[in-house]
Amino acid sequence: MRRDEARIILLRYRPGTTDREDPDIREALALAQVDDKLSRWLADQEECQQALRQTFQKFKAPEGLLQQIISEQAASQRAATNQQWLKCITLVATITIVGIIGGAIWLAPRPQADDTLVIFERQMSAYALRGYTMDLQTNDPEQIRAFLRQRQAPANYTLSKPLQKAALIGCAVEGWHSTKVSMICFIVGKPLAPGTPGNFWLFVADQASVKDAPSDSTPQISKVNQLVTATWVEKGKVYMLSTTADESVLRKFL
Repeated sequence: MRRDEARIILLRYRPGTTDREDPDIREALALAQVDDKLSRWLADQEECQQALRQTFQKFKAPEGLLQQIISEQAASQRAATNQQWLKCITLVATITIVGIIGGAIWLAPRPQADDTLVIFERQMSAYALRGYTMDLQTNDPEQIRAFLRQRQAPANYTLSKPLQKAALIGCAVEGWHSTKVSMICFIVGKPLAPGTPGNFWLFVADQASVKDAPSDSTPQISKVNQLVTATWVEKGKVYMLSTTADESVLRKFL
């Protein structure tokens, strides 16, 4: 250890305390015993510290100062704690209010058009799958048209040639907002289980009653619920042909 290093270490040395137990201070004191310059510097340092200590001892602290300091410290800690709690409570309350408002905004009913093509397809598919009862059971196409006309549902629809040859089993009239939709039921392929009301359904509605309906007669194929559907427009009518079969079967009847 060099002399300069020892001086820096001995600046924190306080005679008569446990500072001697510090390894660095102990080494610096050992160097002062063999280094005359360091020894004289240490003596001057100790004399200065002793003079300062005696000067400070002449001053008496005002009565109650210790209790005041302790009391103020405790009050300061309580104030800081209360302030911290207040900040936490304010933060929690703010988060809660924002969550409630955000949840209310998120859960609030949003104005949404329910007469779009997507809703039409979903609603009609649900009718076909729910196990409905046909309003008229017959395989006579003219009886079906007459019945639909009487119920003020679309009856002047056009069937493709494959559908004209498909086995008719009846029809039903479904509501769609302020209008009516014709549902013509067919059986295609193998005989169905008893109580099954068909596996092919043609829905016909006025084009004006369905927003964003297809703009032409090109069928739009999609999967709606458990059905494969084809939707198109022809002569002011929206057509939706649905089946529980696969798309390849559906296309044979378009």
